[in-house]
Amino acid sequence: MQSYSKSAEAISKLSPEQYRVTQQSGTERPGTGEYLHNKEPGIYVDIVSGEPLFASADKYESGCGWPSFTKPIEGRNVKELHDASHGMVRTEVRSLHGDSHLGHVFPDGPLDRGGLRYCINSASLRFVHRDQMEAEGYGAYLDQVEDVQ
Repeated sequence: MQSYSKSAEAISKLSPEQYRVTQQSGTERPGTGEYLHNKEPGIYVDIVSGEPLFASADKYESGCGWPSFTKPIEGRNVKELHDASHGMVRTEVRSLHGDSHLGHVFPDGPLDRGGLRYCINSASLRFVHRDQMEAEGYGAYLDQVEDVQ
């Protein structure tokens, strides 16, 4: 079993934008994220800890300006916290092991897929293509990856 954790070394490798988003609960500008239009098959892992977060099969185009997913690949790796910042009441989503700020979850996702929209900053993610998953230790998740149309 792979071990996931937050380390000083991983933090030191973050770009200024990745640091601002993951460590200071920032938000990237809508429409600017690296993975917003990614349709490749694979999984999205925490940029800090490497823990698996979302699968390409659960990604969809919500039109909100950030990558959107219907559910986490491993529910236990994503924790939800009450967020009353910026004059709004929302549910913040953070990674369990890396404690990275990922984004927010909203109850306006596709009803036929559970009704949730995990609105996630690309800056908090690293994409692992299906072809690299086995080599990087994520082979157990191959059954959750499919070609995105």
